[in-house]
Amino acid sequence: MSIDRAMFRFAGIMVLLSVVLTVYVSPYFMWFTVFIGANLLQSSFTGFCPAAMIFKKLGCKSGCAFQ
Repeated sequence: MSIDRAMFRFAGIMVLLSVVLTVYVSPYFMWFTVFIGANLLQSSFTGFCPAAMIFKKLGCKSGCAFQ
């Protein structure tokens, strides 16, 4: 699996998790969703993503977006 696919999966899971937490636990978990969106936006401009670095260390091969 490439880092790109791992990042898309991880981001999708985190967004869904934050929505579930917002609905069932506290509306303040919406800030978690905002953080995820902001991180995705900045990584699209800079190419820097801490999660991508972790996936690289775990052995995922490089993709097009994160190398």
